[in-house]
Amino acid sequence: MALDTSADSPAPLRTISQAVGEYIGRLGAVWVEAEVAQLNRRPGICFLTLRDLEAKVSMGAKCHVSVLDACAAPVTAGARVVVHAKPTYYGPNGSLSLDVREIRPAGEGELLAQLERRKQLLAAEGLFEPRWKKALPVLPLGIGLVTGRASAAERDVLENVRLRWAAAPMHVRHALMQGPESARAVIAAVAELDADPTVDVIVVARGGGSVEDLLPFSDEALVRAVFACTTPVVSAIGHEPDTPLLDLVADLRASTPTDAAKRIVPDAAVELEAIASVRQRSRQAVHRLLDRELHGLAAIRSRPALARPTTLVDAQAELVLTARDRTRRALELRLDRARDEVGHHLARVRGLSPLATLQRGYAVAQAPDGTVLTSVHDTPDEIHVRLADGHVVTQRTSIHPDPQEHVDE
Repeated sequence: MALDTSADSPAPLRTISQAVGEYIGRLGAVWVEAEVAQLNRRPGICFLTLRDLEAKVSMGAKCHVSVLDACAAPVTAGARVVVHAKPTYYGPNGSLSLDVREIRPAGEGELLAQLERRKQLLAAEGLFEPRWKKALPVLPLGIGLVTGRASAAERDVLENVRLRWAAAPMHVRHALMQGPESARAVIAAVAELDADPTVDVIVVARGGGSVEDLLPFSDEALVRAVFACTTPVVSAIGHEPDTPLLDLVADLRASTPTDAAKRIVPDAAVELEAIASVRQRSRQAVHRLLDRELHGLAAIRSRPALARPTTLVDAQAELVLTARDRTRRALELRLDRARDEVGHHLARVRGLSPLATLQRGYAVAQAPDGTVLTSVHDTPDEIHVRLADGHVVTQRTSIHPDPQEHVDE
């Protein structure tokens, strides 16, 4: 309802502000498509500046942080969004803003949101876990390449592989790398190479492009086919910022096709240089070891015991000779003492021996049976006389008893 005003009867500003607020309040919540020009996130609330996609029109907006976080795709400056908001008018300063209740990605943002949901579902199944990643061969015997015919990606991979390792065998399979049939063609090419026993690594390569161009490489069927491969798969799709789902399921993600070529084969020149360096270091290490051992051997040989090996033997021999001489002298001394003792005992024995008595002129009279005769009355007819150097056999002719014997009796 229009206000009835004139120059003579103007309406107060507060009335106009109130009328504008009431009109905007009757407008209700609306869906608005715009671009996020600015975003200022604060604790509990977020302030945005929305800009029209074509005209130079901007409007402020605010929402709770939970509304921003609930969006299917990350909301950043420059993102295209569709918001469900209620226009609000703040009377004290006459500002108009949108109270945002829901935010949805639009255009490419919606596509990214779909890819994010697909990524989360596949990740929940464990298809992207590192434990499923297969190691690439150090030097592949056969390299499979899936790429577009006569594409820059094919040229980059082939040229770099030949520059790094000219003898590496290549198995190229051409497939559509863009469009609705691309995912199916890539799946067929990958399956063919995976079944080839001469291929031990597969590279899927494509140049850069928009999100829509790279969409086939986030196809769920392609992701599952690559996950099921027994041959290691290298993803070389787009440029460094591009991250299709194939990058996550592949055993190795290369930033570019050129980077893939560098990752799958070693550089022959670098390897030869490394081998030469290892040989040189090994030779130097052996020489140092030999020098150290030669110095150690020379030091050992310079020691007195080895410089004149007989030194220890001579010293021990001298000790043995000394000990032998001492033993000989001790033995001779002991024998001399023993000889003296034997001489003394012999002299004593000889002094007590009857033979010594006989040698002084005495004789022993014996009967033929060897009985010593002590009385003339016991003298047999045949008498044996024992002298110092033998015995004499004689016959008894007469007996002359000693008169003294009769006196003693």
